[in-house]
Amino acid sequence: MRSFMFSVAYWLFSILYVLITLPALILPGDTVVRALILSYVKSMRWSQRVFAGISHEIRGRENLPEGPFVVAAKHQSWGDGFLIYPEIENIAFVTGDHLEKFPFVGKILQKLGAIVIDTCGGGERKAASLAEGLERIRQNGRRILIYPEGHLAPVDYHFRYKAGVWHMANGMKVPVVPVATNIGLYWSQEDHQKKPGTAIVEFLPPMQAHENKNLFMSELTHTIETATARLVAEGRNTAVKPTVLIPDPAKGEVANPVSGHVS
Repeated sequence: MRSFMFSVAYWLFSILYVLITLPALILPGDTVVRALILSYVKSMRWSQRVFAGISHEIRGRENLPEGPFVVAAKHQSWGDGFLIYPEIENIAFVTGDHLEKFPFVGKILQKLGAIVIDTCGGGERKAASLAEGLERIRQNGRRILIYPEGHLAPVDYHFRYKAGVWHMANGMKVPVVPVATNIGLYWSQEDHQKKPGTAIVEFLPPMQAHENKNLFMSELTHTIETATARLVAEGRNTAVKPTVLIPDPAKGEVANPVSGHVS
């Protein structure tokens, strides 16, 4: 019943805020649209707590530096963005073009300055869309939220971290703030079923994207996955268990390593 009530609230708020935001798209600048989206995200936080029983705790705010930086976050759930977004001022985010299939959402993403990656145009077009988005971010001096795995990871597992985060940070000469979470214990991937509990998001100390790309990616993976395993163990009240690397799922599919296949 909690999960059903949250799903109803999720779609009602989502549709309502899209409709409310549409008139603001014609206004100059993005101040009004960003304020509305922030209100929407806070409404989702409220809904998670009231209907799904998922409260939250934010740790490590002191690790957020001044000026622009890249936020590299663990991605266990559709809900982790709702916990991260309100904590960082002037933030843009990287997303696939799958969100543009929802009516009017593409226009809202454009107004927010999101970097929408072309996932249908092949490697060259994907790289070009990233470069175009980065140029806009440079001009506006924003912070960037990116999920280096590129997929929703089930608890206890991780995907290979992609080097886009390194290219961003190295090209812009800004630090990377790793983010760990255990929200997957309570809202896993795209699951309808929710479990009550306290989801933790932890901002970890900033890292510099040095010239050795492979070494940096290895360090970033270790940092995020180690902290995530610690938070998961805390949520379960068990010993820490390292996460396991699994292959990326096929496009549009969700990894399900428990059953031994991608479903």
